[in-house]
Amino acid sequence: MSTGEERVIARMRPHARVLIVPVLVLWGCAFLVALLLDRVDWPLWNTAVLTVAGLVVGLLTLVPTLAWLSRGFVFTTERVVIRGSFGGTRRETMLSRVHDVTVRRRGLQALFGAGDVLLSTGGERAVILADVPSASLVQRMLSEQLGARGIDFPDAGDGATTIARG
Repeated sequence: MSTGEERVIARMRPHARVLIVPVLVLWGCAFLVALLLDRVDWPLWNTAVLTVAGLVVGLLTLVPTLAWLSRGFVFTTERVVIRGSFGGTRRETMLSRVHDVTVRRRGLQALFGAGDVLLSTGGERAVILADVPSASLVQRMLSEQLGARGIDFPDAGDGATTIARG
């Protein structure tokens, strides 16, 4: 049952707290490079320090940041699109197939308001939107979209939709 022209409701990426470690690595490398440059009387010392720092920054800062930038979720009036790391995977789930939306929070996700949003489609496994920022808001938005489509979907407040913490 189509509700008319499909339009984009929201675009988002996984929660940005995964970038904390790359930023700390970048700061640590900058500090160590400043500390180690011109400390040894060897002609290739500065080249070696800068090469090692470049490799560490590339592997532990640049790669995780690009991976985070390449992942994302797009919510439309008709479907949910999940884009995988480095554009390798793209998964679409039609809202007409979704019959339950659940939020699961683990570890630090609850502290940051993030969570995993599980879309039950009646298949073997639920579609998982991993580490969504403002997961409760996304759950409410999806519930409203399902309600607008005429699907009998209970509100998150009446206990029918599960919110697991822990």
